[in-house]
Amino acid sequence: MTDGIYTLANDVVYDQVVALLNSIEVNLSPEFPVWIIPYDNRLNQIQDLVKSRNNVELLCDEEILSRWEDFAYEIWKGHPSALQNWNSRGIQGVNRLGMHRRFCAFDENSPLEKFIYCDGDVLVLNQLDFIFDRINDRDFVVYDFQYKDLSHVYNINSEKVGKIFPQERLSSEIFCAGFYGSKRGLFPKETREWLLQQLESGEAEILYPNGPDQSILNYMTMRSNHPAYNFSLQLPKEQTTGCSVTSPHFEQRDHLLYDKGVQLTYLHYIGISSKVFTRLCAGENLDFPYRDIFLHYRYLHEPEKRPQFVGKPKPYNPPPTFMDKVFRKLGMKTSRK
Repeated sequence: MTDGIYTLANDVVYDQVVALLNSIEVNLSPEFPVWIIPYDNRLNQIQDLVKSRNNVELLCDEEILSRWEDFAYEIWKGHPSALQNWNSRGIQGVNRLGMHRRFCAFDENSPLEKFIYCDGDVLVLNQLDFIFDRINDRDFVVYDFQYKDLSHVYNINSEKVGKIFPQERLSSEIFCAGFYGSKRGLFPKETREWLLQQLESGEAEILYPNGPDQSILNYMTMRSNHPAYNFSLQLPKEQTTGCSVTSPHFEQRDHLLYDKGVQLTYLHYIGISSKVFTRLCAGENLDFPYRDIFLHYRYLHEPEKRPQFVGKPKPYNPPPTFMDKVFRKLGMKTSRK
């Protein structure tokens, strides 16, 4: 039996992936198996990174990659408007098709039997044994609070959402696709074909095109009766921690984070563009939550390359200036003429 971690990456997210791998090395083990699924062919830095690490491999099986890309395309082809809307924006085919490659972890021929998938903008901050242990008796395991916001998973304007899934399931089984545990072969060919039939019959309407891979993964697990076991709903309240960079109250100690005294399992820098990390690592003094812990893991083995900042950092998402507001109003007036 082979357990390990998958992530999805290309050179665009190189700095984040280095930080992720270093966090796994320190907080799990230097030998913990990690497989990188290529987002696309921009892989020069990623390939060098893989060569430098004995525990990291690149999933290069074109048959597996193509199989799940084709599956994603067939899904969105059945959506009433997604492909047309993307095409009107100059996007050929499926928007962010590479994001759907995370599904390769489920392939019957994938290398890991049990796995945890985490996005490249995640830091692993604690042992993951409790998640792998739960995968032994549950098919799909998560630890997040996405269930509080259905609007980033399904099209809440579709009346079909509540007809396909009862409210109690929508209130407890929704999850974020940035971190989850599961197993190889969970969606065999027969299941995929059945799911496509349901989607083509009209159910594709409930998918959320602005979060395409996350919407599909939630649909796949719920529709095929693999409900997500969510530790945030199962653990005692006093043992539960947050996981998102949007939570401002975490306490940092020894390059780890704590939520009211309980150590976080992982931190997800969700919503912060990869461009921000690239600019930061290039020396631009940008500020964002938990910046120092990211820099610690990013430059764990290259402390001499860590940027040295002078002065007050700039917010990574500054509010609009007065002139921005003026120009915006002028633009609105012009558009009305």
